[in-house]
Amino acid sequence: MTGPIADVRARSGEEASHETAARSMFERIAPTYDTLNRIMSAGIDRRWRARAIAEVRQAPAWPVLDLCAGTMDLTAMLARELPGERIVALDFSPKMLDAGRHKAAGAEVVVGDAMALPFEDGTFAAVVCGFGVRNLADPARGAREVLRVLRPGGVFVTLELFRAARMATRAFHLAYAQVVLPAVGGIVSGDADAYRYLARSMAGFLTREEYERTLEGVGFGSVRGFDLTLGVASIVCGSRSPGPT
Repeated sequence: MTGPIADVRARSGEEASHETAARSMFERIAPTYDTLNRIMSAGIDRRWRARAIAEVRQAPAWPVLDLCAGTMDLTAMLARELPGERIVALDFSPKMLDAGRHKAAGAEVVVGDAMALPFEDGTFAAVVCGFGVRNLADPARGAREVLRVLRPGGVFVTLELFRAARMATRAFHLAYAQVVLPAVGGIVSGDADAYRYLARSMAGFLTREEYERTLEGVGFGSVRGFDLTLGVASIVCGSRSPGPT
């Protein structure tokens, strides 16, 4: 296999090779990742992240884990919203984390696997993941790990580009995937293949409703979701039961 697998269902049995290829891809594009995000999103991703953090604030207490933290945009926003609280940023790409460390100097930074989290059971009161679940080799396994490290009553907030259910959004994703993202991504980063994967992974992922059922299936309660910007992005929230699971 030469690159990560865009279709999440095709990753079964190929989890290790997918993870290795995905990590290598993010290491390559880390230096230009933030620049391209600002160009491609026209800043709307900041509003999406702010909505996700508003949901994180429903947690009963802190600390917070920013899962698949990438270049730490969410970590930085959490640090501003929760001054003095423990915030941990975890990602499997050291170069992505290095590119974002300056944004949240007080945050703890951990290189680790989202599907085998290096934390004790019940460490966090909240976990947030922005645009990272789509790249996991096994999203259900990742969700089980989140459930394990959450305290009773803790919340899990996912901000993601799910497979579109609306016709208009599917058309937008298709144009974005086939033309815009590979072209602009290739120019800015010099790695068009990486951005072809990222675009295809939207069509190859779960719908929001399928992801909600995945969370319910591994034991999350109070699962709910809502769309942002006509379904281009969505937020899904779930919580760990206040009692024993």
